Amino acid sequence: MARKTDLASTPPGVGAADRRGRPAVAEHEPAVPLPPTVFVLFGGSGDLARRMVLPAFFELAQRGMLPEEWRLVGAGRRDLSHEDFRAHVHDALTEFGPSPDDGPWEEFSKRLRFAGGGFDKSDPGSLLEVLGEARDELGAGPQYVHYLAVPPSTFAPITEGLVQHGFAAGARVVYEKPYGTTPESFRELDNLVLSLLDEDQVFRIDHFLGKEGTQDLHVLRFVNELFSQVWSREHVRRVEIDVPEELDVADRAEFYDATGAALDMLVTHLFQVAAEVAIEPPASLTPTDLQAARESVLASFRPLDPARDVVLGQFEGYRDLDGVADDSTTDTFVAARLWVDTDRWRDVPFLLRTGKRMARSAQRVSLWLRTPEGPVDVMPDHGNVVSLSLSGSGSLDICLVTKKPGPDLVLAPARTTLDLKHVPGGTPLPPYVSLLHDVLTGDRSLFTTSDGLAGAWAAFAPLQERPPRVHPYEPDSWGPAEAGALAGPDGWLLEQRAADEA
Repeated sequence: MARKTDLASTPPGVGAADRRGRPAVAEHEPAVPLPPTVFVLFGGSGDLARRMVLPAFFELAQRGMLPEEWRLVGAGRRDLSHEDFRAHVHDALTEFGPSPDDGPWEEFSKRLRFAGGGFDKSDPGSLLEVLGEARDELGAGPQYVHYLAVPPSTFAPITEGLVQHGFAAGARVVYEKPYGTTPESFRELDNLVLSLLDEDQVFRIDHFLGKEGTQDLHVLRFVNELFSQVWSREHVRRVEIDVPEELDVADRAEFYDATGAALDMLVTHLFQVAAEVAIEPPASLTPTDLQAARESVLASFRPLDPARDVVLGQFEGYRDLDGVADDSTTDTFVAARLWVDTDRWRDVPFLLRTGKRMARSAQRVSLWLRTPEGPVDVMPDHGNVVSLSLSGSGSLDICLVTKKPGPDLVLAPARTTLDLKHVPGGTPLPPYVSLLHDVLTGDRSLFTTSDGLAGAWAAFAPLQERPPRVHPYEPDSWGPAEAGALAGPDGWLLEQRAADEA
């Protein structure tokens, strides 16, 4: 990626030739060494840390992308000893990977600590004592990274506590989503955070921006003449951002019932991906210029019209799940038609869709191109589509219209796929690994800004104020029939391809 500058240093026991002469494990040569770092993981014994953050941190160690000296301090209300926390981390890695048996577990585990008793400005629990010990071990002036893998209701008291106890100056603070649950709660939280921290200290994480496929949107468009010339309303008639999920919500139904698909996915992930598609060419691919370009286009999102441009759904059987009210109207599906009021994209519909218990899982951005002027006015279905999968390392599909082999002039669609994991020399990073590395190096390219989120919330607000009724849909289907009508006669690309393959 053009945006990346590898600033990682190789930790002891993980380098290209470690001090004990063991085989090389690291994939990245150090450039500018990172300073000694204390990584404080609030919610360190929670579900998000277990599934995402701890595995990502261990993979950074495996790849040789951590500072030479570091400590990871889990923080929470539970009273865990350091050894108990190490066992917890070992269990998390065993369940979710990378396996601790693949190393460097022994070196890694020695740097793990835990501070219990909770944390806020009036009661820091045992965190001050544990951080003092870590500071003594690393020497004066370590860099602090505070990762808030906790419910949003605790963002404010933890931030105030960091300031009160002297651990905010010069630190980087990572906030998980949702960063606010309404426009009003977003503004309240953001005003508080920015009254205590500088904007460049704040890392509002959205893991969809860390996906290799999302990052490839920059390169696909800005580096390849083939695509740069058609990336506009003159050549694109619609954009689809489609993220259906086969997954249920049974393991977190109580949380999900208070959130829903629109709040969980639309105003966050899908809006950010839409902004990546729609941004104007930035002055450069530096973090500042990329963020400015993203902010500008988010401010150009037209507020959603819930009556005309949004379909909500709930899969049948959802109300039977433990933790879900019998009369719940929570949406497990949302489809929206978004309009981007810039000269480049005006009047081009951006169709966004996501939902649970759907027919297939995918994460795909598709640009449907217009039919060229000329002698052909009837085109085969699904021809002239450029489609990028955001799953895994990403893949690029190009669907062209060709002559069907044979004696007659018959047009037919043909598709070719480039799997980006096969790009020579590539070492794809999972989203959380990529974003954690960016936090450590201070690269804010793939993090949302205050102004950018304000634009997203402004576009989303009418849906919260005037939500349409929620339509039922069969599990393992493509969602409510009304969503098909929203897409128009072309339908949804994934749906049409599935029908063709059946």
